[in-house]
Amino acid sequence: MTITREKMDYDVVIVGAGPAGLSAAIKLKQLNADLTVVVLEKGSEVGAHILSGAVLDPCGLDALLPDWRTMGAPIATEVKEDNFYILGPAGKLRIPNWPMPGFMSNHGNYIVSMANVCRWLAGVAEGLGVEIFPGMSCSELVFDGDRVAGVVAGEFGRDPATGEPGQAYEPGMELHGKYVFLSEGVRGSLSKQVIAKYDLAKGAEPQKYGLGMKEIWEIDPAKHSLGTVTHTMGWPLGSNAGGGSFIYHLENNQVYVGFVVHLNYENPHLFPYMEFQRFKHHPMVADLLKGGKRVAYGARAISEGGWQSLPKLVAPGVALLGCSAGMVNVPRIKGNHNAMLSGIAAAEAAAGAIAAGRAGDELAAYETAVRTGPIAKDLKKVRNVKPLWSRYGLVASLMGGGIDMWANTVGLTLFGTLKHGKTDAAATGKAADFKVIDYPKPDGVLSFDRLTNVAYSFTNHDEAQPAHLKLRDASVPIAINLPQYAEPAQRYCPAGVYEVLGEGAAATFRINFQNCVHCKTCDIKDPSQNIIWTTPQGAGGPNYPNM
Repeated sequence: MTITREKMDYDVVIVGAGPAGLSAAIKLKQLNADLTVVVLEKGSEVGAHILSGAVLDPCGLDALLPDWRTMGAPIATEVKEDNFYILGPAGKLRIPNWPMPGFMSNHGNYIVSMANVCRWLAGVAEGLGVEIFPGMSCSELVFDGDRVAGVVAGEFGRDPATGEPGQAYEPGMELHGKYVFLSEGVRGSLSKQVIAKYDLAKGAEPQKYGLGMKEIWEIDPAKHSLGTVTHTMGWPLGSNAGGGSFIYHLENNQVYVGFVVHLNYENPHLFPYMEFQRFKHHPMVADLLKGGKRVAYGARAISEGGWQSLPKLVAPGVALLGCSAGMVNVPRIKGNHNAMLSGIAAAEAAAGAIAAGRAGDELAAYETAVRTGPIAKDLKKVRNVKPLWSRYGLVASLMGGGIDMWANTVGLTLFGTLKHGKTDAAATGKAADFKVIDYPKPDGVLSFDRLTNVAYSFTNHDEAQPAHLKLRDASVPIAINLPQYAEPAQRYCPAGVYEVLGEGAAATFRINFQNCVHCKTCDIKDPSQNIIWTTPQGAGGPNYPNM
C-alpha cells in the first residue's frame, strides 16, 4: 500500500517538549523571530510525560531567560537544608556535607515539578511564535538522501492484529525541517535509530542507565519541612544493586519520594519496584509518611553513563539534545540544567547555519559547544564516580569518587577516564547463579502493588492499536529468558506490563501494553535485547499532574 502524507516545512523541527526541546525552541525565536519552529510532543499535553526528581540547578534557565524570577515561573521552593544518609535496616548514618566539593551542594537550587516548569516554558515558547502540537507521536524519520529531513507525526488507525493500515487509518503528516532536533529523553526511539544509522556511539562507552521511581505524598503538616532535600544510599539494596533514594519537601505539605536502581545489577531475581516499596518501611521514611497519602506515581529510566558515554551529537540534518544523548550528572542527580544548556547550544548552531544559507548538514558548532562548554565542565568533573561504583561498590565510590571530584575541580584526576564496560543488559547474570529474593507483601498503607500504583500515573492507551512494545522474536521470552534468567521482565518493569502465565510447556508471555508508563527499562535491561520500545499512537501513556 502506498501511503501519501501531507507535508509541512519548517526551519527547525523539534521532537519532544521537555526542557531541552523547549529551550531550543525559545532560543531559536530569541535569535531570529522569523524562524519557523515546531515542537512535537507525544504526551496528551506538555508535561504529561515529564518525570524528574527534581532539584533544579537554575544555571540553564538563567542562560535562557535571565528574568524568569519575574515571569511567573512555577519555581519557588529554594533548597534550605541538604541531608545525606547511608541507611541500614533500622538505622541511619549522616554523612556530613563538608567533605563534598562545593558543586555537590544543593543550596541555590530549587525543588520543582519539571512537568509544570515545562508547561510554563511551553507558554513562553508559544508567546514567541513557536508552534507546539501535543498528542503527536513521531513514529518515523524522513530522509532526503543521507540526511534526516523530517519526521512522520500523528499516524493513527493501524490494525491491532496485523499492524497494517486499517479502515480508519490516518497517515499522519511529514514535518520537514532544515534541521531536526531530537529531544525525546532517555532511550528515545528515533534517537536510537539515528545513533545506529550513523554509528554515532563509535568510540564512546556504552550508555548506562538507572530506573527512577517516584511517588508524591501529602504528609502531616507537622512533619513537613519546606525546602528540605534528603538523599540516601545503602539499605535496602545492599550489595544487590547500586542506587539510592531522594525525599524532597515542596509546597502544599507535599514530598517527592523517589528511588533509583542502577540497571547494571546482576541478579535477575531483583525486583526494583519492590525495593522501592520496601524502602518506605525504613523507620526514617515510615515516620515521615505515617498519616499521609500517596497522590501520584511514575517511573522513568535515567541516563547514567555521563561524559564517556556521550555519542557524537550530530549527523546530517539532525542533532541529539539533552537525555537523548545522556547528559545527567549522576552524583548530583541532575540533568535538567544540561538539557536546557544543550537546547540553547543547538539553537545557536542552527540559527547561525540557517543565517549562512545552510541546511541539512552537520551542526559541528553544536558538538563543539557541548564538548568544550559548561556541559563538558559539569560532566567531566564527575565522570569516574559511576564506574567506580559499578566496579568497587558504594564505599569506594564515595571515597575514591569524592577525592577524584576534588582533584577535578583544579583540573587533575586520579583515574583518567574510567570505562564502563558492559551494557546493562549484558550485566544480567543467569538465574541459577543467584538466590531468589523474598519481598514482603505491600501493606496498602506505605507500600502498594504495581497495578494499584500505576492507576496513580493516570496512564491510558487506546487498546485499538498495535502494541507499541515489539518483540524481535516472540519465542525468546519463554524459550530463552525464562529458563536462563527467570524472565526478568516480570520484575524490572515498574508498571507490570510483562507477565509469564502458566508453567512448563503451557507457559506463555503476555504484554499488557496498556500499563506502560514509557520508562524504557524493558528496551534497556532485557538480557536478550529482544524488546523494542516504539511510540504508541496519539497521546498514549502516563498523564503526570505535577511530576
